[in-house]
Amino acid sequence: MSRIRGKDTGPEWAVRRMVHAMGFRYRLHVKGLPGKPDLVLPRHRKIIFVHGCFWHAHGCRAAQRPPATHKRFWKTKFARNVARDQKALRQLWQAGWRVLVVWECETKDAEQLRTILAAFLAPSRGPVNYALSDQHALYEQAAETRAEYGCEK
Repeated sequence: MSRIRGKDTGPEWAVRRMVHAMGFRYRLHVKGLPGKPDLVLPRHRKIIFVHGCFWHAHGCRAAQRPPATHKRFWKTKFARNVARDQKALRQLWQAGWRVLVVWECETKDAEQLRTILAAFLAPSRGPVNYALSDQHALYEQAAETRAEYGCEK
């Protein structure tokens, strides 16, 4: 596990390039914010996390096969990772940030990624409408609501 990178990964670079090409400027891995977000757009009060499907237990095809050995260890590790992510999202929402989680599997389709990023980064303050199958990309609008994390509307 020591060779697993936490930043500057391929999926993160794909998101960075696309956000930059859309004309947005950002800060990387801001230590003062909960969860140390991958991209922070302070002017827009928006944050983008790029999560690896395996490490953050996304549930897609890439993450459905846990390691065959030490199953209890891995189950506990993934549960802690998910709880840590939810805590960071809750703290960011309470601080007034809008948060997008981009999953590693979503970075493989450039057109889908562009659609997700454009909708999130648009200046509109209203809710973004996604197809039901794509709503897992946004924690704000997924099955896990802000109220479930203790955030008021």
